[in-house]
Amino acid sequence: MSEATPQANAKPEAEEAKKRQRELVDRLLQQAAVTHDASVRLADGRRLDYTVSAAYMPTHADGIEGSHAQPECAVFTVAYLLKNGGPRRPLCFAFNGGPGSSSVWLQFGALGPKRVRIEDDGSMPLPPYAVEDNPLTWLEHFDLVFVDPPHTGWSVAASDDIRKKVLGVDGDVAALTEVVRQWLARHKRWTSPLLLAGESYGTTRGAALADKLQAEGVALSGLVLVSCAMDLQTLVFAPGNDLPYSLFLPGYACVAQYHGMLKGEAGASPAAARAAAEEFVQHDYVKALHAGARLTESERRRIVQRVAELTGLKPALVEEKNLRIADQSFFFELLRDQGLIVGRLEARVTGPMAASRSREWEFDPGIEALSGPYTMAAQAWFAEIGLPVERRYEILSYDVHKQWNWNRGEDKGNAFASTSADLARAMRRNPHLRVFVASGYYDLGTPYSATDYSLAQLDITPEVRARITHHYYDAGHMMYTREPDLRKLQRELVAWWAETPVARR
Repeated sequence: MSEATPQANAKPEAEEAKKRQRELVDRLLQQAAVTHDASVRLADGRRLDYTVSAAYMPTHADGIEGSHAQPECAVFTVAYLLKNGGPRRPLCFAFNGGPGSSSVWLQFGALGPKRVRIEDDGSMPLPPYAVEDNPLTWLEHFDLVFVDPPHTGWSVAASDDIRKKVLGVDGDVAALTEVVRQWLARHKRWTSPLLLAGESYGTTRGAALADKLQAEGVALSGLVLVSCAMDLQTLVFAPGNDLPYSLFLPGYACVAQYHGMLKGEAGASPAAARAAAEEFVQHDYVKALHAGARLTESERRRIVQRVAELTGLKPALVEEKNLRIADQSFFFELLRDQGLIVGRLEARVTGPMAASRSREWEFDPGIEALSGPYTMAAQAWFAEIGLPVERRYEILSYDVHKQWNWNRGEDKGNAFASTSADLARAMRRNPHLRVFVASGYYDLGTPYSATDYSLAQLDITPEVRARITHHYYDAGHMMYTREPDLRKLQRELVAWWAETPVARR
């Protein structure tokens, strides 16, 4: 009797794995929604009674739910619905970024009726961790639906082929368009004023989703973009792309001032540091980068000296890096003499270098301060409201990030993903769409000045541009983890919404 070959054994195993994926999606979609009643006391003492409703939404290749079409994904959603709020209450769909992130950051950071408390300086609080009431919840003004895109949270695709399709800019937007449509249909909320709120890659997604929904006949009243990443060319340090070097410099200056590394007028305050760097970029730095080897020796020495003065780095390093300071150079070199690395998403936070003082990027001190508290507190809350938490909840999937397809349309590579054109088109299509943008001064993942640039480049008229407002905060990427900025964000968001046509109607 001959033994089975490895190839022969592999095929049945692959078929069995494929069957299990399909069965998991079908099983999740058959589960009834988990509901939980709770209340939250607002900052002014009023109490809001609400219902939590957690359920899976299907996506379909043709966008049509029916017996002839097998669902492609089971997408996990958590809704917070005001008791007796009615079908016309404003409704906000929210998601985070990554790509590969679940929605816990916005859900338990700023928007939801529960929050995770982080120290105001961005550092990690002592364990244990649990959610607490959020008196500044956006639930006061909108019902909230938090969406975990496929293969984040508990959301999954029914096959490897579908997984490959949805782990990309366009496939992701198509899937979430279907989730929004399904949720509105199932809950009979077509009469609600609609908003989207996205953070980080969630703004890349949100800009495209706003346009895609508009194309499907779903009109938005508002779009909230937290820590913008619509134009990857502004953020990715790559050969031949000088744009990020100039756009990150004001952020570097602000961070260097915070850590006491700037002298003179630029070191007097964060605002002074930013202003000095912005002026230098506009009048000298961009010109020098474009000139390259055509710079005279005296001009090059002047640029080297000024970059060093504004970043807190040594002139020799600026010279060595050919005037171009990439983000990781800044993280490792600013406080090297103190044995510290600077955080990326929250640059007020530092972490100890290895004893070898290596320049290997092993972790981001800024995100490490949040990851444990949010993961453990979110899991505890999900268990409290009755969700089965035995299956792993993907807070942040690096595998999804690694497999992401950044190409759009017919592109096959060598292009920076951008959804700015989608946002501009959505705003031109919908005269009632208002956009609220939030940036943290100490965010070196999506710096405020890169967002300024992206917004300035939108292909829209001044009349359309007037519907965009950009707000700034004295913290990092997740500025809402700092209590004063959480309050400021909520106050400015409420004022912005009150000025929208739908709110004034």
